[in-house]
Amino acid sequence: MEATRDPEFLPHDGPLREDVRRLGALVGQMLAEQGGQAFFERVEAVRTTAIHRRRTGDDAGALAESLTGLEARDAESLARAFATYFQAVNTAERVHRIRRRRDYQREGGSPQPESLAAVVGQLKAEGVTAEELATLLGKLDVEPVFTAHPTEAVRRSLLEKEQEIVRALVDEFDPTRTPQELRDDDARILMALSAGWQTAEASPVRPSVSDEFDHVGFYISRPIYRVLPALYESLEQAIAEHYGDGVKVPRVLRFATWVGGDMDGNPNVNADTIAATLSAQRALVLERYVEGVNELGRLLSQTSDRVTLDDKLSRRLDDYREQLPDAAARIRPRHADMPYRAFLTFVAARLDATQHEGEAAYASANDFIDDIALVEKSLLNHSGRHAGAYAVGRLLWRARTFGFHLARLDVRQDARVHDEALGALLDDSGWADRDAESRVKALRPYAAGERSFVAGEGNDAAGMLRDVFATLADSRKRYGTEATGLYIISMAETAADVLAVLALARRGGLLEDGRVPLDVAPLFETIDDLKGGPATLQALLDDPVYRAHLKARGDRQWVMLGYSDSGKDGGTVASKWSLQRAQVELLEVAQKAGIRVAFFHGRGGSASRGGSRITPALMASPRGSVGGVLRVTEQGEVIHRKYGIRALAVRNMEQTLGAVMRASLRPRVAEVREAGWKDVMVRLSDESRKAYRAFVDMDGFVEYFRGATPIDVIERMTLGSRPARRRSMKGVEDLRAIPWVFSWTQCRAVLTGWYGLGGALEAVARECGEETLSRMAHEWPFFATMLDDVEMVLAKADIGIAEAFSELAGPLHERFFPKVREEFERTVHWVLKLKGATELLQREPRLATSIRLRNPYVDPMSLLQVDLLKRWRATGGKDDALLNALVACVNGVSQGLQNTG
Repeated sequence: MEATRDPEFLPHDGPLREDVRRLGALVGQMLAEQGGQAFFERVEAVRTTAIHRRRTGDDAGALAESLTGLEARDAESLARAFATYFQAVNTAERVHRIRRRRDYQREGGSPQPESLAAVVGQLKAEGVTAEELATLLGKLDVEPVFTAHPTEAVRRSLLEKEQEIVRALVDEFDPTRTPQELRDDDARILMALSAGWQTAEASPVRPSVSDEFDHVGFYISRPIYRVLPALYESLEQAIAEHYGDGVKVPRVLRFATWVGGDMDGNPNVNADTIAATLSAQRALVLERYVEGVNELGRLLSQTSDRVTLDDKLSRRLDDYREQLPDAAARIRPRHADMPYRAFLTFVAARLDATQHEGEAAYASANDFIDDIALVEKSLLNHSGRHAGAYAVGRLLWRARTFGFHLARLDVRQDARVHDEALGALLDDSGWADRDAESRVKALRPYAAGERSFVAGEGNDAAGMLRDVFATLADSRKRYGTEATGLYIISMAETAADVLAVLALARRGGLLEDGRVPLDVAPLFETIDDLKGGPATLQALLDDPVYRAHLKARGDRQWVMLGYSDSGKDGGTVASKWSLQRAQVELLEVAQKAGIRVAFFHGRGGSASRGGSRITPALMASPRGSVGGVLRVTEQGEVIHRKYGIRALAVRNMEQTLGAVMRASLRPRVAEVREAGWKDVMVRLSDESRKAYRAFVDMDGFVEYFRGATPIDVIERMTLGSRPARRRSMKGVEDLRAIPWVFSWTQCRAVLTGWYGLGGALEAVARECGEETLSRMAHEWPFFATMLDDVEMVLAKADIGIAEAFSELAGPLHERFFPKVREEFERTVHWVLKLKGATELLQREPRLATSIRLRNPYVDPMSLLQVDLLKRWRATGGKDDALLNALVACVNGVSQGLQNTG
């Protein structure tokens, strides 16, 4: 990572270049110390060959030859060495993002693009009034949903070491650090790198649901919890600057999770994990509050002879002295004249009682919030604005956001499991095969509470679901109504699938005031489900039983949109267009019926599964589809990239909140030409889907997929608590979307993000003309954003390395790979043509630089993986040493490409 790297950087990236150079040198020092000088020299030789290949455009032959036949342990060490270099590049880039953010704040000129300061200023310039802004803030609801999907390939202990490296680099932003302090920083980095090298990248034991909670809970309760107040402070400051103090900021952000509640295809998730997760989340957030209250107690040392308390706070303090004598006895005599500290001692005692369900427990988070708000108000009323009110306000924002539940827990189950239970409860073995209308008619009295089930008590599915709904009922009583989120129905196709949940919920005792207190969200996953979604919603709204339920829920219907399975089902173009069209048609149905529809976007991390930059994605969405609400899944490595470092967590939340505000208050201007462009998109979608399905439906495709990708390694990895397949692998429908995308990403084809587009563009250009497509590419945000996503995927692909993987499929390679290469080249050609570019990412120099930085390290990992796969499969998958080396390669490539599934 010496001077050979300099041409890869942008001209103004001097600090980034220096960080990469410095971290690279420390990685090299660590490798020499841990593996010996000969090992380090081998790594350098491979790296140099990889750089040469990229710069000259040579094929991968020489590089592949240098990686052939290594002993398994040597191969694993080599893979881990390159993965460590990835860590250095990734970390340097993240720190550079922090540096750029600070530069904007320090310079005090134009605000950083997509910051709240920039967004609020832009809205003001576009004529948004204070009244409009206040109305939006009153309904603004942004809710990232953290899932348990197993695409994060790095264990938490290594993530914590990365944070130590980040802290050391950020400390050096201070220009006054002494030479000794700088040497100490290097020592800290070297220690973290060395300890990381001596730690396995993943546990050999498949994680339990509890382990997955620990992983996700870490992000919510640590970096996010810490920086959340900074988000609100940025928003308040931006609004005050442009609108004065008249616009008050309510809670606009909250979090949810699927960990412990996602039963779809995971036999390890049930009523017990729901209860355990909710209990663990409560304990975690209460622990944070106790820490925060104790810190405030130490800070608020004001004495009664110097300050006055609000009467209401003073009276409550007296009440607590009488009601909580044990806590009163713990107040040291020398602190007796410190009223705020004394009051917070009682608050801490009540939090402790809440943790242990004691008599003094808070009945709800609102009571705790009320206590802290009394402290803030008293401080503000008695010259305490700068004597502690700021710190109290930060705790208040946390409490309003996380309550006593930390994050809302969603529950998800497959519609077929509901049908299995209902078949038993109704003593109807043919229940699942009945038409939707007859099932709706049969379910209506059970969903309305007019009839109760009397059969099927011995059925496993029926018993499991009864326990789940009973647990949800108990959890709402114990943890509050905010603790539970949506009930999501996977593979939802008809109104009967939604009524089934109401009927089963009543059976489980989930009732309040005679109603089922549950927002039921059908998940439309496949292309056909998305097309049928509007008709399903219409049928639901026409049903009197469901309409009464919806009225009790505030006349808002949640619909979850499946980006992953629709992409696997019909290819990326058909998926994106089906999702866009479904939102438009669902909005029309809802508006005619006088209800609101809110969309829950089931996006993955990769572009193949809906991953995209949030601002262009929302601005390209259908007009009216945001409406102040954004609920979106955060999956796998995306969680770490967005929330693992505090400063970047704030930046990500600002970008998301700002994008929702812009898309809600000033959505893109209506375009009269869109009607004609939509007709063109229908043709593109149909042609692309046809080409994609023709490819994946070819005889022998499953065998080719299993030969040309490392899916067999991924299935053996201990990444998550649920299996990679739904059923026996007869077609792509039986494979989960995550390992599907993961596999094609690992082999560097990444065809899930582009296959079918090139041929579709070519065919439609003949019908509609290139000029029409070019105008769409430059003037229609939806189409432009789609092309941007595809362009990024194409840039990350390497068709030469993909061919090396494909050759592992034996004779099937000659049948399938020519189609892959031809469509890849055609798609690159058309994307460049429509964008008016000569090379990929020509207008995205930072992203292009980021990919170029990693390629010399990703390429050797990929080619090493090809050789190891061939040898491992020759043993029937029984050589564990080779498997360990393969896993190291998979982990390394994941870090290098920064995309798995």
